[in-house]
Amino acid sequence: MAYVYENVPPGQYPKPQTKVIWKTFWILFFVTALEFLLAFTMPTGGLRTSIFVLMTLVKAFYIVAEFMHLKHEVKGLVYAILIPTIFVIWLIGAMFIEGGSIYDLVYNLYKK
Repeated sequence: MAYVYENVPPGQYPKPQTKVIWKTFWILFFVTALEFLLAFTMPTGGLRTSIFVLMTLVKAFYIVAEFMHLKHEVKGLVYAILIPTIFVIWLIGAMFIEGGSIYDLVYNLYKK
């Protein structure tokens, strides 16, 4: 049988803060529902892709801020996490652009 030792007197436990979690849940739910609605009603194109990327960034912000608790951390830690992440995303985008350019160059070179 396990024994439990408590340092907090009974009745003095902090109240769980579920209101913030439910607020975040509903925001993520409505953004996801809007994404599904746009996916099935909007024609394919650059505008739809831009809207999806924007909504994905909104969802990523809420997930990182609330569930990873970065919203309540000091700014130095937040910047230490976000700035390298932004540079890695930029690097991936630059590699895609550069790779496409090299592919076009090689394709046109051997096409003749």
